[in-house]
Amino acid sequence: MDPTTETSKREPGAGPLIRRVDGGVEIRAWVRGVPVESDAYRQLENLARLPIVHGHVVAMPDVHVGIGATIGTVFASQVAVVPAAVGVDIGCGMMALRTSLAARDLPDDLRSIRRAIEQAVPHGRTDNGRRGDRGSWGSPPPPAAEAFATLEPRLKNIVQKHPGARHRDPVRQLGTLGTGNHFIELCRDDEEQLWVLLHSGSRGIGNRIGTYFIERARQRLHQDLGNLPDKDLAWLDHGSRDFVDYVEAVEWAQEYARTNRELMMAAVIGAMRTCALPAFRADLMAVQCHHNYVARERHAGVDLLVTRKGAVRAGKGELGIIPGSMGARSFIVRGRGNPESFQSCSHGAGRRMSRTAAKKQFTIADHEAATRDVECRKDAQVIDETPMAYKDIDAVMAAQADLVEIVHTLKQVICVKG
Repeated sequence: MDPTTETSKREPGAGPLIRRVDGGVEIRAWVRGVPVESDAYRQLENLARLPIVHGHVVAMPDVHVGIGATIGTVFASQVAVVPAAVGVDIGCGMMALRTSLAARDLPDDLRSIRRAIEQAVPHGRTDNGRRGDRGSWGSPPPPAAEAFATLEPRLKNIVQKHPGARHRDPVRQLGTLGTGNHFIELCRDDEEQLWVLLHSGSRGIGNRIGTYFIERARQRLHQDLGNLPDKDLAWLDHGSRDFVDYVEAVEWAQEYARTNRELMMAAVIGAMRTCALPAFRADLMAVQCHHNYVARERHAGVDLLVTRKGAVRAGKGELGIIPGSMGARSFIVRGRGNPESFQSCSHGAGRRMSRTAAKKQFTIADHEAATRDVECRKDAQVIDETPMAYKDIDAVMAAQADLVEIVHTLKQVICVKG
């Protein structure tokens, strides 16, 4: 017999589906009208059965399978943190900047602007991330070096206690994009004003910190791993030395990720100023948000550690960013402060299939057709990021209408992918 039952019968956008889990807390899933793979529900149920989870587990409409915990998940705890539920791209998030440029200011051929952005911001990965990696700086420019000088003392303190969290040269990746679903876009909004939108995180150092502490959690629960529904859901107890050090490392990685986005944004704006565009301002509206992180928050009068893995905080009046795929719309949103979701919303459209499946199913011609209005790469190396590999962003937004309101709708005209 299926150990879960769905009890809510409301229409899309009217609230979550409730799944009750034997031996665990409820799952409240904002997924009405959005497909969810059975393996994702299995992972959600595994998380719901952990004794450390407070209240209920939240699933966002973009929920899909991740390592240990699904991407598109929010949960809280009073007593512990689960490193794998934060993930290895700690502090990954979005930044958006509204400019004074209008869509009519763009030249007919957008290739020169895309190439200027690609030259200004290292992206992708080659040589296995070593010295010749095109996705890192050969010699970090002054803005990156100066920013890292501020970050470095705290990092030294972290790796002194935990040498296994060390990364060979994090300054070389500060102000760089990365690979996968990380991107830089030039978009037009519903008023035909142009925005710069970008998505990236804490790069190799965040991955190293996340991977290291996931293993520390497994070691801590070594005797009890067999009792866990998934060994990747091992946790660190509140107040323990590893817990304190992990939270410190996560907070540092979030600051690195935020700085990384700010440096890239400055580089993109600088690159655009070298192109055939009118003089413009780039400070009309700015939005920054993490979507892979843990934070200390108070909900319903209780102090909690809230983990958002592929989810954005959506407190009442707070601005956030929900991107679609590289051929779909994106949204600047304002949170409604819904307490049921721990004041959270989705972080994007969410994958509907794996990268491997997308590469097998779609062709370059399919990708070209799906991105015909976007100046972007249209080669075999980006097929796994083609719009068809993602869920319908309009369905995702409809499913969470009680979590956020739309402030601006954006449509990309240029997209840079790693």
